[in-house]
Amino acid sequence: MVLTMMLPSSGDVAKLSLARQMGITHAITKAAPDLSGLEAPYDFGALKAVKERFASAGIKLYGLEGDQFDMSPIKLGLDSRDEWIDKYRQMIRNMGRLDINLLCLNWMASVGWFRSSVEAPERGGALTTSFDYADVENRFVDADLQISEGRLRENLFYFLEAVLPVAEESGVKIGLHPDDPPVSPFFGVGRILSSPGDYEKVFGRFDSDNLGATFCQATFKLMGADLKALSADWIRRGKLFFIHIRDVEGDKFRFKETFIDAQEGFVPDMLLHYHTCGFEGPIRSDHAPAMYGETQKDFKGGTSVGYQMLGHIFSNGYIKGCCQALKIPLI
Repeated sequence: MVLTMMLPSSGDVAKLSLARQMGITHAITKAAPDLSGLEAPYDFGALKAVKERFASAGIKLYGLEGDQFDMSPIKLGLDSRDEWIDKYRQMIRNMGRLDINLLCLNWMASVGWFRSSVEAPERGGALTTSFDYADVENRFVDADLQISEGRLRENLFYFLEAVLPVAEESGVKIGLHPDDPPVSPFFGVGRILSSPGDYEKVFGRFDSDNLGATFCQATFKLMGADLKALSADWIRRGKLFFIHIRDVEGDKFRFKETFIDAQEGFVPDMLLHYHTCGFEGPIRSDHAPAMYGETQKDFKGGTSVGYQMLGHIFSNGYIKGCCQALKIPLI
């Protein structure tokens, strides 16, 4: 397996240095302009510059994750969507030219991944995120931002019809990330990647080796999925491209994120399972609690909450220790 880490596209020297000191040699990033300070990655020069920032620290840019620019026109099916889909296709071509072969894509419209609180207490005073549906069940986005599940699925299919041929030509694999939390409707917005069955609707429509899943194990756990059976099936079928390592306690309507060692044996057992099933692709530490001196900020940019460094130093060390003890090779 390839141990990756979500790292800033800005080239933050401290964070890249800490990553290398942890032994991280492969990065996942979000290269949106507000984070990189450059043009969106449909501009070849901008994406090349982001890749070079990582290379200068001895880190290979493995993939992009999240919305790299405002995807609202595409997800909501607005009049300008074809223009933005063309830009997305160009971004994929740029990725192929630069040997960046993984694209983690979510299809959450109007509201991205969400938590009710970013200050839930964890052991020793660490801060983590939590969600309680009761806090938000009567909240709605503006009417022009609401969309039904059926229409959102139509828009996903329209998008994939346009971009999958380019991904296949460019050697880029698209791993669909589940809705987080996996609840629909949410703020008046339908969600269509909230169950294993939702994924099968997409896979049944598109027979492509370049379309698969990002297996965020905590989100699928909240769905009530059989994690081992589902991941084994998708690995066997070549449909599992990327794994996010984290854990939660609770159910999809009320849960809290935890340290990844909180449920004794869970993470090492899953790591061994993925390895035994033959998965050799990228994994990464996902959201981690903020530890001493760190604060969770907000959801702006999508990489503030859950991505302070101390929690990920702990998580990466735990993942590496598990893999060494279980004799799972890591790159």
